[in-house]
Amino acid sequence: MNILLMGNPNVGKSVIFSRLTGVKVIASNYSGTTVGYTKGYFKIGEEIADVIDVPGTYTLEPTSEAEKVASEMLETGDVVINVVDATNLERNLNLTLQILEKQIPVIIALNMWDDTEHLGIQIDLDKLRELLGVPIIPTVAITGQGIKELGESLHLAVSPDTPIRTADERWATIGNIVSQVQTVTHRHHTWRERLSDASVRPLTGTAMAAAILVGSFFMVRLIGESLITYVLDPLFNTLWTPVLLKLNDLLDGGGFFSDVLLGNVVNGEINYVESFGLLTTGLYVPFAMVLPYIVSFYLVLGILEDTGYLPRLAVLMDTVMHRLGLHGYAIIPSMLGMGCNVPAILATRILESKRERFIASTLISIAIPCSALQAMIVGLLGQHGIQYVIIVYATLFIVWIILGFLLNRFARGLSPELLIEIPPYRLPPLRIVMEKLWMRILGFLKEAIPLILITVLIINVLYFLGVFDAIANFTAPVITGLLGLPKEAVTALVIGFLRKDVALGMLAPLSLSAGQLVVGSVVLAMFFPCIATFAVLLRELGFKTLLKSAAIMIVASLLVGGLLNLVF
Repeated sequence: MNILLMGNPNVGKSVIFSRLTGVKVIASNYSGTTVGYTKGYFKIGEEIADVIDVPGTYTLEPTSEAEKVASEMLETGDVVINVVDATNLERNLNLTLQILEKQIPVIIALNMWDDTEHLGIQIDLDKLRELLGVPIIPTVAITGQGIKELGESLHLAVSPDTPIRTADERWATIGNIVSQVQTVTHRHHTWRERLSDASVRPLTGTAMAAAILVGSFFMVRLIGESLITYVLDPLFNTLWTPVLLKLNDLLDGGGFFSDVLLGNVVNGEINYVESFGLLTTGLYVPFAMVLPYIVSFYLVLGILEDTGYLPRLAVLMDTVMHRLGLHGYAIIPSMLGMGCNVPAILATRILESKRERFIASTLISIAIPCSALQAMIVGLLGQHGIQYVIIVYATLFIVWIILGFLLNRFARGLSPELLIEIPPYRLPPLRIVMEKLWMRILGFLKEAIPLILITVLIINVLYFLGVFDAIANFTAPVITGLLGLPKEAVTALVIGFLRKDVALGMLAPLSLSAGQLVVGSVVLAMFFPCIATFAVLLRELGFKTLLKSAAIMIVASLLVGGLLNLVF
């Protein structure tokens, strides 16, 4: 049995999906497209049903790829749960009537039911059920209110005899329905509504955005550094180091296997950053250097998402983003890029034109360092002073602005106007935030740990074969002359294709000055994307467009790196 969750964007559909299915879900792309959807499972009596979170759509008369996919997926469903925003009944009923015209069993989840009271909206549920001819369950997805009743009522879903209407007839019907079931009374604005208005005004909104982003940065750093200092470093030093030293003794402190597994062990001490063994650097980097910042970043990002702030940031940034050939909603993939560039590139699918996706993907790959790379930047440069960390971020921000202006000028095409729904401010339930955080952490670990271990192994083999020495000698004029780095730094640039945070960590043993570390950090951030991002870019942009994007990355990183070298 296939249960489809369908509704407009930002009606709480994904939260209801999470409530029904839990966290063990499967994310896929619809066949032949880049449009993603999520599938989970729900037990109905003794039967296990598939629950599919269909891409959000306003209509079954598609104007975009996502809406086309939503329309096609409707043909595969046995039951549709139509999630409707109770505070925007008129807009949502357009999709509802189109679904009812398809003659498929439907049950309606009238979500955000609690907000109707706050907004002075009264809805006659019995009358609405009578007019639409289907069961209607009021729900509050974020608290779970009505979810149990919704699940228990799925067998009541019906396919009413709804006539097929033209668009004009449909809107006339909607107006008639709304006039019969909904009344709105006067009420005073709540403090959340006043806060919502202030969030999108240029003066107050900019001040709020600056405060929130700065506060988020320091919160990410505080949580990340606390996890490293008080939890992970003590665990490695007190529990893992004795095991490795015992293994070193068993391997007689030398030989190929010792070098591969443990790396450099000097005088009975292990430097987890510099040793480059599978069991030392290979485990320490993802767990003790990167994971703490992944946890802290995604925790903060999840709170910003679930409170409803990110769509307001998109509206606020719309004017600036238009200067870069994008609209304000592109700020959300950009912020996702600060966690990981891979989901950020995938998130550019929300942008409506190939031109926008090319510009956004290129800017993310060049000027938005992922949280793993940020962890290394803060860790290495923070030792020399916070001012050097600020220089790296300021440089990348300036590059983001200038390169965006240039791409907007020379890339052909149009940037559509911003059309975005703004949900009300809400206090997100801790359970939802933690579930989302846990899923993102698992995704990082599944991707990062194998890749980092393979990277460390490849480094050791290539060092043994002398490959890096040959590359270093060949590229010395660029590395040492243009960028002012020792020729050994070419290893980091090459490994950056596999994992940028590991690559930056390879600069630590080279005894670089603070200025050289700034140059290395910026060049690695802007240079060719890591292999995971590269694969996603290839799929999203196509081979020819990817070549253009890659050429821009290489040229821009060398130019900016050379300028920074002159400054320092």
